[in-house]
Amino acid sequence: MNQPTKHILITGARGQLGREMQRLLDADSRFEAIYTDVEELDITSGDAVNNFIATHPVDFIVNCAAYTAVDRAEDDEATARLINVDAVCNLANVAAHRGIKVVHVSTDYVFDGNGCRPYREDDPVNPISAYGRTKLAGEQALMSRLPLQAVILRTAWLYSPHGKNFVKTMLELGRTRNELQVVFDQVGNPTSATDLAMAIITVITTPEWHPGIYHVANEGAISWFDFTRAIHRLAGITTCNVAPCLSDQFPARASRPHYSVLDKSKFKSTFGVTLPYWEDSLRQCIDRLNQSSHHTQE
Repeated sequence: MNQPTKHILITGARGQLGREMQRLLDADSRFEAIYTDVEELDITSGDAVNNFIATHPVDFIVNCAAYTAVDRAEDDEATARLINVDAVCNLANVAAHRGIKVVHVSTDYVFDGNGCRPYREDDPVNPISAYGRTKLAGEQALMSRLPLQAVILRTAWLYSPHGKNFVKTMLELGRTRNELQVVFDQVGNPTSATDLAMAIITVITTPEWHPGIYHVANEGAISWFDFTRAIHRLAGITTCNVAPCLSDQFPARASRPHYSVLDKSKFKSTFGVTLPYWEDSLRQCIDRLNQSSHHTQE
């Protein structure tokens, strides 16, 4: 028997994750998706959200929108809060009213990074940046309004072939500089936006709904320094010497967790899935970037 089409509203559709969601959903006949970014739907306006949902069929909201400029948020926490908290409240309120399920993306930055084992979902949160504080407040607002309708996926170090991200920056710097210094005392899970998008689709298509908070990232853990070395190795960049440095040698406006590796056991056991190893996913991303640059040159 054919399953009814699932109607999905994607917010933040022009970001890294939103674009990967579109690539996967458009190829899947089980879904009818509406892709919005701020031009089509300003989720910081409760009226705009209510009016939009009133005129479009929506079974699921996948909130890919976020204020992710970690350093800028230190000086502009109000804007970060508008997108990471107030907008989430608007989506939660309309979802509660209309019985819509919500998948929301959060971050490893809700933790302080002072631990020495992978963080579980029920470990104490203690964000050390404005970005982390606003993302945590968004989680709490969503769960207080929609305890049975919301799934929150905390992820980390997201990258893709789209937009600006660490992988693309390191590729560009590796090709244009002779040497680079990269911090080696911050350890986490580099995560492909493709794999996160696939995890979201798994959440939506699993017959039983499993509300709550989950950690989703690629397997394995690595420092930014070692990650950069791997990016250059897989891309065949040999002319740039990458040297390790400490975070305090590379002062940033916002504090970052030193160890924010996520324990994904709950997600894997609840949804019966395996998650790819970070290097395999990184290789696929670099292959896609190489293919798109060949197409552009032709």
